[in-house]
Amino acid sequence: MDTHSGHRLPVRRAEVIHQLRESGDERAARIVAGLPTDQDGVLDPHAVDRLLISVHTELQRLSEELRVGERLLYLLGPLFAVLRAATGRPGPYRLVDVGCGLGYVVRWLAATNALGTDVELIGVDLDAALVGEADRLARAEGLNCRFVCGNAFDLPESATVYVSTGVLHHFRGPALAEFFRAQAASPAQAFCHFDIAATRLAPIGAWVFHRARMRNPLGRHDGVVSAQRAHSDETLLRAAAVPGIRALLYEPRGTVNPFCTTLRPIIGVRPPLEAPLRRTLGQEARRMVGPEHLTGTI
Repeated sequence: MDTHSGHRLPVRRAEVIHQLRESGDERAARIVAGLPTDQDGVLDPHAVDRLLISVHTELQRLSEELRVGERLLYLLGPLFAVLRAATGRPGPYRLVDVGCGLGYVVRWLAATNALGTDVELIGVDLDAALVGEADRLARAEGLNCRFVCGNAFDLPESATVYVSTGVLHHFRGPALAEFFRAQAASPAQAFCHFDIAATRLAPIGAWVFHRARMRNPLGRHDGVVSAQRAHSDETLLRAAAVPGIRALLYEPRGTVNPFCTTLRPIIGVRPPLEAPLRRTLGQEARRMVGPEHLTGTI
């Protein structure tokens, strides 16, 4: 996939297998070896689409069981209340879900109307097959939301708040900081990104859950690898500490029970919004810390 144009690029199965083996991921190489190709050894795009839709359908169980919609709403509700008070207008506001996959979060928010009718809900993903399935599901469910194939930061209409779930661990090195810089450079007022908490138990928990709940070998393998790639609290806060945004980590690793921690969010707000957001959250605001509170503790 061309990350700029969104166009599908031909992928040779042998090259993917070679790269996976070079990185030491023999299990992933075996999974790819079982995928169909054309006579030139290029992976069958339709088979890949069906596989990704199947895996993401199973992944939706993770969002359901971890109550991701409710967790997001717990923070987004107060955040949009602060935005309404700060702007003094009823909207419209725009929530953009980055890397939405099958759009579970956007569809859940649309089904519950939890954020109100003045919030437009948009899911964005680079994979056209996933976006197409998300749109099909939303239409079947009669939901007021939409899905776009492309780059979430290149939309013709700017976001008010960016969100994501399970996306951050895909960005490595400078790309993680660039992800946050793109949001700081946009007109958006805030972001709230949930990702896997980097605890020692995370890979074990991922293995147990995915073995119990998922049938597809790719989904099982990817779940464990994702947990292994989870960013530390320090890495996230350092990458998100960009000019124009106040980065705050909710439930940092040292303050919670690792047996109960699965996903936790990093929040970013324009500096004038931090104080009113803390007041709106009340005592819960104590669970939100900035980079200065983690120095020397990780």
